[in-house]
Amino acid sequence: MYELFANFTLILHLIFILFVIFGGLFFFISSKIIYIHIPVLFWGIYIELTNSICPLTYLENWFLYQGGLKTYSDDFINKYLFPIIYPEGLTTDIQLYLGIVLIMINIFVYGLIIKNLKKK
Repeated sequence: MYELFANFTLILHLIFILFVIFGGLFFFISSKIIYIHIPVLFWGIYIELTNSICPLTYLENWFLYQGGLKTYSDDFINKYLFPIIYPEGLTTDIQLYLGIVLIMINIFVYGLIIKNLKKK
């Protein structure tokens, strides 16, 4: 049961990461999403630039520990999702570059938003 919760948390973690990266695009569906995305974006930038660990990682590890597991089972999640969230060889320098890419993507997205607002 704990592994199921760990799997669910890992999937939630991936969704959160995708929202941090691309969540600003939801503005074109609902402009109120900015009130959620901007704090989440700053959190993601903080995590990347300070080499910090997301609390969802601690929660995943806690569920695995409670289930008596050291890692995920050899299944779809472990094979495909885990490497996306926790790539092998992730260094502080790579995290810095990822943080910079995150900022650049969102400067582009919010540039589109501002351009769209000016048209109205």
